[in-house]
Amino acid sequence: QVQLVESGGGLVQAGGSLRLSCAASGRTFGDYTMGWFRQAPGKDREFVSRISRSGGSTYYSDAVQGRFTISRDNGKNTVYLEMNSLKSDDTGVYFCAAAFGIGMGRTGNGVDYWGKGTLVTVSS
Repeated sequence: QVQLVESGGGLVQAGGSLRLSCAASGRTFGDYTMGWFRQAPGKDREFVSRISRSGGSTYYSDAVQGRFTISRDNGKNTVYLEMNSLKSDDTGVYFCAAAFGIGMGRTGNGVDYWGKGTLVTVSS
């Protein structure tokens, strides 16, 4: 079992920044591809970003490319999402996800564990 606990959400004005954190416990953090998904009110969950086990490879959705940065610290068992130039469309609950090995699809396939989420609200 892997437990994922997100933090760092909150209310921010459009154009502002937030940094989300996801602390993992339970198994070897470095064995897992980590990622972030989000779900806006009334919408389906969508992929935001993922990072490889070593941190050497990252991938972003078109919606956040150039504004968000994912990183991880395997020594601290934590993955981060730095969010800049926030827009009202970025509002939603952000979920941390862990996939054993290299598999984490944009639809969430391959994800073995999910966090409970942290709410990000961007006011315009």
